[in-house]
Amino acid sequence: MMLIILINKIIEMELKNMEWRRVNHGPIGMPLIDYLEIIIDEQHELGNKIKVCVGTDSQKKGKGFKYATAILLEMKEPTGIKIQGKMTYKGIGAKVISGVFIERIKPSIRQRMLKEVQLSIDVCFHIVDLIDLYDIDMEIHADVNPNPMWASNVALSEVVGFCKGMNFTYKVKPEAYAASSGADKLCNGG
Repeated sequence: MMLIILINKIIEMELKNMEWRRVNHGPIGMPLIDYLEIIIDEQHELGNKIKVCVGTDSQKKGKGFKYATAILLEMKEPTGIKIQGKMTYKGIGAKVISGVFIERIKPSIRQRMLKEVQLSIDVCFHIVDLIDLYDIDMEIHADVNPNPMWASNVALSEVVGFCKGMNFTYKVKPEAYAASSGADKLCNGG
């Protein structure tokens, strides 16, 4: 029980150090969970389906690293067509919420990849009750490459094991677009 309390305190501290913004709209101005619930409520009232993808990337910044976490809310609207009794949906875009912070240490590539996935897992744990309440699919997008030619591959087995151990659905490159596209652009000033 004490370990769970300690983990929750660490998660709260890391999440509080992030400035949460809606991409192209500025700071969200309220707790992340409240902001997400407003967006989810709006989409559910419209009858749209949502999938949440959380990914983190990092880039060298001065003597440390800049970490950016992207929360993508993919929205799909019903087409009115049922196939085998199930409604089909078409994509109508995504809303992106981002959090960025700078850490003043120089980790190894393995440590950095694990830190990235830890930040994504922290966000997922922070919002999982809301996601479960609305029965929304959620994925962690890990910025690791399954190809051994790439440096991030050194952490592949640990990252996959971490996500599986935490019981989250996950994607790695090239399917990890929340990390390799969304968070990457945020790290590079986008």
